[in-house]
Amino acid sequence: MEKILYSLWKSPAQSGDEFRDVLLKQLSPTLSELAGVHGLRLCVADSAVAAAAKRRIESHAPVPDAMLSLWVDFAGAASSWEPLIDKHVARKSAYLVAEAEPLVNQQRHPSKPGERVHGMCHVVFMSHPASMDTQEWLAVWKDSHTQIAIDTQSTFGYRQNLVVRRLSEDALPCHAIVEENFPPEAMTSDHAFYATGGDEALLKKNLTAMMESCARFIDFTKIDVIPMSEYLVKPLV
Repeated sequence: MEKILYSLWKSPAQSGDEFRDVLLKQLSPTLSELAGVHGLRLCVADSAVAAAAKRRIESHAPVPDAMLSLWVDFAGAASSWEPLIDKHVARKSAYLVAEAEPLVNQQRHPSKPGERVHGMCHVVFMSHPASMDTQEWLAVWKDSHTQIAIDTQSTFGYRQNLVVRRLSEDALPCHAIVEENFPPEAMTSDHAFYATGGDEALLKKNLTAMMESCARFIDFTKIDVIPMSEYLVKPLV
C-alpha cells in the first residue's frame, strides 16, 4: 500500500469554509467509494482555525488551502481518481510519501469518520539544509528530534511523511511533510502549545529546546506551516 499527499488550492472566489464543504460533501464521499482507496484524510484551512493565524508561516506563497491524504494500492493508478479531484480544485500537486506515526491521535481524541478532529492540525512542509546529507538528516529528525517534539509540545497526534517522490512536476520541492495535532487552546496560547500549565520558566525551557532541535535539521528559509482543520473521512483499517 502507498500513501499519496495532495496539496490543494481553492479558487480565489471561494472561502475556506466553502472549499471545505465541497471537499467533504462532494469529493471525499466519491473518492472513499473507489476500489483501491483504503483510507482518506482531509485537512483544510477554514474559519475554525482562523485564531491560529499567528502560527502560519508562508515561505512559498500561496501555500495550499487543503491537503488530501489517500492510501491506495498503487499510486500508478492515479488516473482513476485524479480527474475527480480536478473537478473540485483550482490546482493540485502530489507527493508519494512514507508515513510514520509516533503519536496516534485517535488514542486521546477519537473522532467518528467525517467528524472534525479536536483542535487544529499543523501541516508543515520542510527541507533539510543544503549542507546536510539525507542520512544525517534522517538520523537527527527521526532518532533524536521526534522525542523532543513530543516532550516539549502539547501534540496528541504526530505524523511524519518522508517525501519519496514528487508525483507532479510543479510540486514544491521538499523533503518531508509533517502533520501535528494540537488542542484548540494552542491556536492562541504559547503555554497551551508548549504544554507548560502556565509556568513561564517551563515555557522558556520547552520553546528553547524545540527551536534548538529544529535548527539542527530544518532550513527555516524553506519552511511552510499551515494551521488546518482535520477530518479523518475514511480511517485506514
